[in-house]
Amino acid sequence: METPPIAPPPDYAHRVAMYDMDRTITRSGTYSGFLMHVARRRQQWRLLLLPLVGLAGAAYALRLIDRSRLKAINLRLLVGRRFARAEIAPLAASYADKVVARGLHPAALEQIAADRAAGYRLLLATASFHLYVDEIAKRLGIEDVLATRLDEPDGGDHIHARLSGDNCYGDAKFARIDGWMAANAITRDSAHIRAYSDHVSDHPMLRFADEAVATTPSRGLKKLAPQMGWSVVDWRGAKRHTK
Repeated sequence: METPPIAPPPDYAHRVAMYDMDRTITRSGTYSGFLMHVARRRQQWRLLLLPLVGLAGAAYALRLIDRSRLKAINLRLLVGRRFARAEIAPLAASYADKVVARGLHPAALEQIAADRAAGYRLLLATASFHLYVDEIAKRLGIEDVLATRLDEPDGGDHIHARLSGDNCYGDAKFARIDGWMAANAITRDSAHIRAYSDHVSDHPMLRFADEAVATTPSRGLKKLAPQMGWSVVDWRGAKRHTK
């Protein structure tokens, strides 16, 4: 009996590669680093408030406050209740320079380049603040960005230390991805999707993808990935494990 011919892969109208940022592309988290970068260069007296930052972290660990509230409190303590965009923008840019110069996984950059060369549209989706994520994305040549927004009630001249909308994390991140696809007229059946993340909180995005990759995964994702048939890669040493 002759083996039936293998059907060629569909000619998708869209190819999208979705990347988480912190500990996926970057070697470590960027949120605390950004707050410290700004405080040290702008108002060093705010470093005296670090014990209060610790108390806020303890409140979060005890589930007295949620992640969104924690981020707003720490921003208020180390940057301020309200700050001028023109004053913070250069610090966001210098922080992005620092992250890109020393804080990225070379293997992640290679994968981004490979996806771009293969015709994938790159989407950076992260819970970190747009304030500096946009600068990092610009340096990576990524135009499409979903990140946590801050309130700008003064028309963008000033930024307030409170979130505008949901923290772009977990299910909220996936809702943002769904909205982004709709806004760009990308339907699920017309797209081939790759997704990369280090953390189990991104399981909605990873489940949605045709190719899901757990990158240098956290303990929870390392346990979940084999159950879901997802690839695992350690971008610290670029060792890849197949599904």
